[in-house]
Amino acid sequence: MPGVIANAALIGNKSMKVMLIDDSRTMRNIQKSVLSQLGLTNIEEACDGQDALSKIGAFQPELILVDWNMPNMDGLSFVKAYRQLNKLTPMIMVTTESEKARVIEAIKAGVNNYVIKPFTPDLLAQRIGETLSKKAA
Repeated sequence: MPGVIANAALIGNKSMKVMLIDDSRTMRNIQKSVLSQLGLTNIEEACDGQDALSKIGAFQPELILVDWNMPNMDGLSFVKAYRQLNKLTPMIMVTTESEKARVIEAIKAGVNNYVIKPFTPDLLAQRIGETLSKKAA
């Protein structure tokens, strides 16, 4: 996968803490696989927004990948709640919600980038690279 490898070079901090928030364990495993190919292995998982909020203070992630549609607290509600506490940590919405209005709504709520499921490993790696390079700029 040359795309994933190429994007790995964009990530300087291999010890970066990443939080994955998705109610699908399979989807979290797919994301973990891409992250490990990028050299990122310091990962915390949460199954919904409430679970994430309960873990986020202790973990202090430097990048968050969040699904939109989840039980208990959906991704958009999580983004809004977390942005009240932290305006800087980069967040990528990874979701099946592909309508333009939904993308705009997520960006207004505070996500830094957006990936529509299903995605290729290269696309997810590219979005992570873009998001982190914007933060560094």
